[in-house]
Amino acid sequence: MSNRQSFVEQPGAASSALAVRQACRSGSLAAHTSGLASAHVQGNLVILPKAYAADFLRFCQANPKPCPLLGVSGDPALPALGEDIDIRTDLPRYRVWRNGELVDEPTDVRALWGDDMVSFVIGCSFTFEHALMAEGIVLRHVEQGRNVAMYRTSVATTPAGAFHGPMVVSMRPLRAADAIRAVQITSRFPAVHGAPVHIGDPALIGIRSIADPDYGDAVEVMPDELPVFWACGVTPQAALAAARLPFAITHAPGSMLVTDLLHHRLAAF
Repeated sequence: MSNRQSFVEQPGAASSALAVRQACRSGSLAAHTSGLASAHVQGNLVILPKAYAADFLRFCQANPKPCPLLGVSGDPALPALGEDIDIRTDLPRYRVWRNGELVDEPTDVRALWGDDMVSFVIGCSFTFEHALMAEGIVLRHVEQGRNVAMYRTSVATTPAGAFHGPMVVSMRPLRAADAIRAVQITSRFPAVHGAPVHIGDPALIGIRSIADPDYGDAVEVMPDELPVFWACGVTPQAALAAARLPFAITHAPGSMLVTDLLHHRLAAF
């Protein structure tokens, strides 16, 4: 485990996405990125050897709800997504996979990067959460300072090459009126998962216990609330495990790439 010190956002000091990335790069940010540079789009990450990149691109194209692509690059820099990005250092924490097994969670993957690597940045729900909160919808995990609860489902993704597996979803408990409004709001953001994929009984999508998420932190669903489920960018991690690739790198859940893109610019209408 890393000995990185926690990064605390000071008023005005880390209001830019670049400042958050530099905090990751310097070693001062180890926590999840929820709430940091709050006007900016964040992204999930997958890094693969070039031999698997075409099939993974097809997997994303076949599964746009859980895997909406924001950017693809064979270079550590992604100028289309932000100034001075180094994909090898600019996330708080990464996951390293070998033969489908999680083997490490480093804070820097420069030593693992090679000229044959391709990185994929996938849209993240933090963008539509920003839109929900701007409309006055309360998100309990944000209020409690927790990472969102995420679950593997029985909903199969469309396979491409070696990539297949279940859709992963994120859950937010909402009252019925807020759930209806949330569908309307998030439908405007197809580049970051769009509208929910399920509302109500979690067993209908293969989730046995709402209190035991596969990733993230559990939050209570009150008696007057419905669990609302969105497709989640952790889905590729399930596909990587199923594909059992010799080597891959992803973000650790909640530890995102903070881009220079602004949330409102991703709205489709």
